[in-house]
This record gives sequence, C-alpha cells and structure tokens, in this order.
Amino acid sequence: MANPSWRRAAALMTTATVLSGLLAGCGDGAAHDGNGDLTKQELDWQDCPAPSAAEGGGSAPSPLPNGAAWQCATMKAPLDWAKPKGDTIDLALIRAKASGPADKRIGSLVFNFGGPGGSGVSTLPAFGEDYAALRTRYDLVSFDPRGVGRSAPVKCESDAQLDAFFQQDATPDDSAERTDLVNRTKQFNAACENNSRKVLPHVRTTDAARDMDLMRQVLGDDRLHYFGISYGTELGGVYAHLFPKHVGRAVFDGVVDPTQNPEQSALGQTRGFQLALDNFAEDCTSKTTECPIGDTPQEVKDRIAKLLADLEKKPIPGILPRQLTQTAATNGIAQSLYSKDFWEYLTEGLQEAYDGDGKILMLLSDSMNGRSENGEYSNITAANIAINCADDKPRYTPDFVQQRVPEFRAASPLFGDYLAWGMLSCTDWAVPGAADHPDVSAPGSAPILVVGNTGDPATPYEGARKMVDALGKGVGVQLTYRGQGHGAYDSKNKCVQSAVNGYLLDGKLPKAGAVCS
Repeated sequence: MANPSWRRAAALMTTATVLSGLLAGCGDGAAHDGNGDLTKQELDWQDCPAPSAAEGGGSAPSPLPNGAAWQCATMKAPLDWAKPKGDTIDLALIRAKASGPADKRIGSLVFNFGGPGGSGVSTLPAFGEDYAALRTRYDLVSFDPRGVGRSAPVKCESDAQLDAFFQQDATPDDSAERTDLVNRTKQFNAACENNSRKVLPHVRTTDAARDMDLMRQVLGDDRLHYFGISYGTELGGVYAHLFPKHVGRAVFDGVVDPTQNPEQSALGQTRGFQLALDNFAEDCTSKTTECPIGDTPQEVKDRIAKLLADLEKKPIPGILPRQLTQTAATNGIAQSLYSKDFWEYLTEGLQEAYDGDGKILMLLSDSMNGRSENGEYSNITAANIAINCADDKPRYTPDFVQQRVPEFRAASPLFGDYLAWGMLSCTDWAVPGAADHPDVSAPGSAPILVVGNTGDPATPYEGARKMVDALGKGVGVQLTYRGQGHGAYDSKNKCVQSAVNGYLLDGKLPKAGAVCS
C-alpha cells in the first residue's frame, strides 16, 4: 500500500546520511495523577542517550558547535485526557538551553517536525545548527508525541514483516490484486490493535495538543512559543483552537490544509508531487550540461514511467536480498522530491536503475519508511497510521477508491494510483476517527506566521491561505516563499529566515502577503 506518511510527512530525514480529537471542546484544566498536579512535576534533565530503535536508532546527539550538550527528560501525561487522574504515560523531551544572556531569554521554543509519527527527539539535533539564531533567546525543545518513538510508542509489525509490507504491490490492477492489498492492510492494522490496544484510542491530535499545553506549564512558560512544520502546523492549529489565550509567538511552515478531508488531502498531494516532478525534470534538462536521464522534461518523465511499468513486471536488485519493486521505486522518487538538495540523488538513482541497479532508489525509499541500514524500522509508519486513523473519520472502500482512480491518475500519471490506493490505510481500524478535518479556528489567539512554499509537494501552497482563513480574522499572517521542496525555513532562504527570526526573536511580523524568492 502507499506509504501513508506522504499525506502529512515531515520529510526532514537525514537522507544524505542514509545514502552515505477525542476531546474537541476548549478547556484549560490542569492534569492530575494519583499523586497530585502533573503541572507541578519537575523534569530531570540528563545527557541524552542514543535514540531508540523506534526513534530511528543511531548515536547519541553530538554537542552543539559551542559545546552545549543536548539534554533529555521524561514528562508524565494522562493516558486519557478525559480521565486526568487515571493512568499516565511517559513523553520523551529534548532541549538545548538558550545560548544568549539570561535576561534576553524569552522562554522555550517547542518544535514539531511533522509526520505525524516523526520523532522530535531524534530530529531536532539533526537540524539544531539551523536554529542557532533562535537559540540565542530560546531553549530549543522538541518531543516524541504520544504514540511515537519513546512516548508510549505504537507497535504493529516486526521488521521482517515490514520489509514484506513495503514490497507489496500498492497499485492493484485487478480484483485479485485489490483483494491482496485489502487483506494485507487488514493484517497490518490487526497487528497494531493486538500490540498497541491500550494506546490507540489516545493518540489523536487533540491529545497531543493537550500534552503540549501541559508541557508549556511544566517548562514554566505563560505562553507556548511554537515552530510547527508540515503536520506540525495542524498540531499547532489544533492547539491554538483549544488554547487560544496560551499561544505565544508561533510559526507554521509547510502548511497542512485544515479544511480538507483525507480524500481531498491525498488528491492535493498527488498534484503537489506531480508539480515537484515537473520542476525536477525541467531543472535537469535546462542546465548547460547534458541531463543524463532525458533530453526534454517529457522524456525524463516518460522514462520514469517506463521504469515503473517494467518494475511491476520484473523487479531489479536493490539492497540484497530485497529487490526494487515498483512500490519501492515510487516511494524513493517521492522522498527525493521533498527537497531540491535530494534531486541529485534522484538523478543518480534513476541512472543506476536504468542499468539494473536499484540500490539508491531503495535507500531513498528506506529513508521515507524509517528503515535503518541494519534493517530496523522506526515506528514512524505505525504511529503515522495510528494518528491519522484516530483523527480521520472517513473509511474508504476499495470500490470507492476504484471510482476515484481516474481523477487521481489525471492529476499525476506517476503518483495518482499510488496515492489513491493509500486511502485504504484505515480499513478495519480498531478506533473510530474523530472528524472529517481538524478544527483550527482560534479567535483571540496571538498572531501566527503562516509560511507557504509555492513548490511544496507534500503540503501544497494553497493550504497556507486555507490555514490563515480557518484560524480566523487577525490571527494568521501569510508569508509566501517562491521555492522548491517541503517547507521554507530549512531551505536556508535568507528572506524567509529573516522574517521568521524577526517574529520569533523580536515580535516583528512581516507585512501580510509578503513574498520571498
């Protein structure tokens, strides 16, 4: 089946390294456990351990350039926010303390990098240097949201089962293949229920938003200063809806359209990835040096389409003993479109695949799926499906998807079938979905800077305006970046970074409708 993390992915994985609401109402009540008020808990900050397998594995985070150490802690939160005096879960946090003078410190700046299902504990250190300017006045803080990484992680299938899961045919061509896809989806979802029954009802975005408000209080901040990327913009919008008076300086980057249901979101992403592929093909063939994968943009795309058709009939060697299937190749191509920095890997990977070697495309696919070089998977896919299915009310049938395939295919001959059939990911899910789309209306909130990228494949540009409108009058302030890739700040565009830093550090908003290029 199509990788569901495409729908709201952070796509901030270190690919270059690899290649080398249940509760919808507003409320500000305190959380308690059997021993007292959870807002009064003291965090025990210690040197960070190496990331767990569920967080993606690897080494403990290296010190920042000035020698400052990353520190980790665990915060307790109610398992069920409807029963704040009941069982608790542990949420993993990470921080780098502010580098500037104490009297200039604003507070903590909390990051969510998206997914849903991405580990903030492992992601923040990978990009910590990019936020050095922000660290002059903030403690940089991130976390593994509930269900993710070391925070009561959702567990579904084993590593060996996931290898098979990601090799299956995600674009069925007949009734037998459709039946196989549905059965495999049901098998995966049943494993999630069997292994994570207790936590599945409590991983909605509304739950994570309530966790963030508890975090705000435990960190000692009157208001939540926040930087949300991709799905992190949805989480931030839900937080602003639930706790508008607690919003501090907030930035949404790579913005999810909060008005769309899952079908509309999937179709929007289909168009977004096709746009990114068009831009990649145009970029390769417009350079003074010869494009090694085609002489014209259309030839580049035609050759990719032929490669995928050939792989459906006969996979090629990938990372042995696994072969590069049509599904894995499509997934790898999509991963490379998240950032213009990855386009060179896509070019090289296609060159090798045309010669019968699928290793690079498979490495890209593995990065998308959270598979490490030693064959262990993070829990990003399990958490992504669990959070999306707990949030999203619609449950789509094979017949419904089959009827929708032509429109998806028209939006993208390459990605249409793949993303259409991905709508089956919540088939027979154990927990009902909360709503058709999130509520992010936030009257009374402080201003939120909303940054949209015109070339964003995963969260198309139109979502930024929809978020501004949904937040309500006087809340959202839109900034446009005319660029490529997912998100804007981490493109290192000086105009975008100056605008974002100006707001977060000095409270100066750019003029509504400002444009960076």
